[in-house]
Amino acid sequence: MSTPNAVTAIPAAQSETALAHFRAAMQFETDCSDVSSALASGAPGFVLLDVRSPALYAQGHVPGALNLPHGKIVESKLVDYPADTLFVTYCAGPHCNGATRGAIRFAQLGRPVKVMIGGITGWLDEGFALATGVAAHRSETAQPG
Repeated sequence: MSTPNAVTAIPAAQSETALAHFRAAMQFETDCSDVSSALASGAPGFVLLDVRSPALYAQGHVPGALNLPHGKIVESKLVDYPADTLFVTYCAGPHCNGATRGAIRFAQLGRPVKVMIGGITGWLDEGFALATGVAAHRSETAQPG
């Protein structure tokens, strides 16, 4: 029998509880690899939003992402998107809560949303390249729905 430590002091959840928890987590988040694969398909089924400042977006962003800083997520910016459009937000990385702030704004507006965990840091860790430059017009980078 092992000596209790910070990992083992609290037993793991029962399997059915763990399954419910982890399935629920997937309703709120996605990862860089899955986003990359979906974007590469040409029909991702979501709009990817970089919620950092325009200056940080211009320095490097996920190719195909639109820039909409989390503080500017308001209904008037979303009128061209059907109400069921899924938005995926990301920010700098695990040390940044901008993606969560953006997701809160979408949820407050009654819009479907997930967070891309890892953000830019995770994207680079996965070996994916960044695009640079200013935000392209919406019609050039993403279509509603």
